Amino acid sequence: MTKFEAMNKSQNYCKSLTAYQRYKSHEVRVGTLGIGGDNPIRLQSMTTTDTMDTEATVAQSIRMIEAGCELVRITAPSKKEAENLRNIKNELLKKGYNTPLVADIHFTPTAAEIAARIVEKVRVNPGNYADKKKFQELDYTEDSYQAELDRIEKRFTPLVKICKEEGTAMRIGTNHGSLSDRILSRYGDTPLGMVESALEFLRICMSLDYHQVIISMKASNPQVMVQAYRLLIHKMQAEQMSYPLHLGVTEAGEGEDGRIKSAVGIGTLLEDGIGDTVRVSLTEEPEFEIPVAKTLVDRYSKRLPHTEIKSIDENTINPFDYQKRLTTEVFNIGGKNVPIVIADLHKKKKINPASLFTLGYHYSVPLDKWNIADMACDYIFAGDNVIDFAIPGTLGIIYNYPTWTKNKGERCYPLIDAKTYLNDLDLSADIIFIRTDLSEVNQEFISQLNGDSRAILIIETNNNHGMAEQRRLVIELMNSDCKTPVIIGRNYKDLSEEEFQLHASTDLGALLLDGIGDGTCIQADNCGSDEMKMQTAFGILQATRTRISKTEYISCPSCGRTLFDLQETTAKIRTKTSHLKGLKIGIMGCIVNGPGEMADADYGYVGTGIGKITLYKEKEVVQRNIASAAAVDALIDLIKEHGDWIEPEKSL
Repeated sequence: MTKFEAMNKSQNYCKSLTAYQRYKSHEVRVGTLGIGGDNPIRLQSMTTTDTMDTEATVAQSIRMIEAGCELVRITAPSKKEAENLRNIKNELLKKGYNTPLVADIHFTPTAAEIAARIVEKVRVNPGNYADKKKFQELDYTEDSYQAELDRIEKRFTPLVKICKEEGTAMRIGTNHGSLSDRILSRYGDTPLGMVESALEFLRICMSLDYHQVIISMKASNPQVMVQAYRLLIHKMQAEQMSYPLHLGVTEAGEGEDGRIKSAVGIGTLLEDGIGDTVRVSLTEEPEFEIPVAKTLVDRYSKRLPHTEIKSIDENTINPFDYQKRLTTEVFNIGGKNVPIVIADLHKKKKINPASLFTLGYHYSVPLDKWNIADMACDYIFAGDNVIDFAIPGTLGIIYNYPTWTKNKGERCYPLIDAKTYLNDLDLSADIIFIRTDLSEVNQEFISQLNGDSRAILIIETNNNHGMAEQRRLVIELMNSDCKTPVIIGRNYKDLSEEEFQLHASTDLGALLLDGIGDGTCIQADNCGSDEMKMQTAFGILQATRTRISKTEYISCPSCGRTLFDLQETTAKIRTKTSHLKGLKIGIMGCIVNGPGEMADADYGYVGTGIGKITLYKEKEVVQRNIASAAAVDALIDLIKEHGDWIEPEKSL
């Protein structure tokens, strides 16, 4: 076995990196619904109503079902809510709806045991269920650690036996924000900790010969989420397990940001055939989540057939640990620079100063200067469209090669194809952009790149399995020790704005999460406004944590536990803090995942009682039980107190 074969075996998490095929799990029955196996990818969501309000919960469940929801999850934080699931189920049946119900359980094992006799599935969070989570640093000996495992097994076993007896399915749902103190003490706040947390509970199920289990590994950070699922599959394969997987990015947020972040995480896994059921967690009404999930999932029913891609025998990318590909620095591209954004204006009839407004550049006539926004593109691909006005000093222009030969102005650069590049033209340019695809990447081409410190590749694909083809191209470069920077290029046509956002976030995000890409170049015809396309490009970079250009909101999707209006509060906080570039603010409806998700946020705003808010600095409680009317201002004061506040700039 070669070193590459050994490495590839140790990093295996999907059937193939180049040929699309689903991860093969065994089937789990949730009522009459099959999940995993040969079943299609299922769509689900969660109610946001008070579970004790039967009428409201039934009405919302029906809206979800009619939107395409195949499993309805309902929170059951205590015994009384668990018992009321029977009334909800009966009312739905009376109205002709037999969609399976899922009870969402956190801290109350007895509630789970009640629910397991009523609904078709229960979800338990191993970090909360019969385990300890007080965010304490504890030292466990082998004996004390095992003693805790024995205690958990004793507390968890009754639920497993009930589920087995009743034919009830279970989801073991690990959440990055709610790992127990015990897991944190041994594995830290890591994807490995998430995986081990689930495996401990899964091994108990297996010891009791209970296999109607689905697993999830959710995090608000798509990078952590993707690594956790990959590592879970790798670990399950080692133990001859084949459990179905439920995918989701938790606390994704709302609107464009929530959709992009969800697509980056969920889409990256779907690209490799991973995932049997999906939930998109948006801070919106749950019925709005289903069309988003459907748009993500529907692509894969049409993925086959695709043009064959040569297999990857030497995979130099570690799928469990992010490492940015090492590239040569060419001006502001590659090396340690953040990924650049190239805006496509080559099809415009005329490019004038107003064309740049939607790209983040605003010209002030009174001041006679350009104002540059945080989300301003770095380059414009103008094609043959000559720009005849003074451009901002930070902007570069890319022309097609014949047009460039006649317009060799300052910060103007040629775009040539691979064949033209191999003709060894004498190009007097500081940067040469080379458009290519996998079919043109051979040793002659790579050898010429290795001797050219000006070269930058814009890689393209027409393959139906395009992400895999582009990944294959970059791995070919890496295996030949070629450090030429790579810009990820993708073309889209005739998509709605939401379809465009979801497709682009999947295609580019999957590569960026693996450390591939020194920039983006998206061409999209009839897919929405230039401004939206630009915001999408920057949103993808933000979601992959490769370039931060705005405030990030880690906002939960709301449920029956929520103690305030999440949508209204998130909008209020966003209005006052959206100018704080790079700051991460967690907005949590209740305590269940709140403190844990503060680990990935700089500041936290968490509901802890009716009309009461507790503020966090990372994991630490700073102020408890603030009246909700004063809580947003108190959050601003907290940000100021820690020196992270800046005054918003006045518009020109």
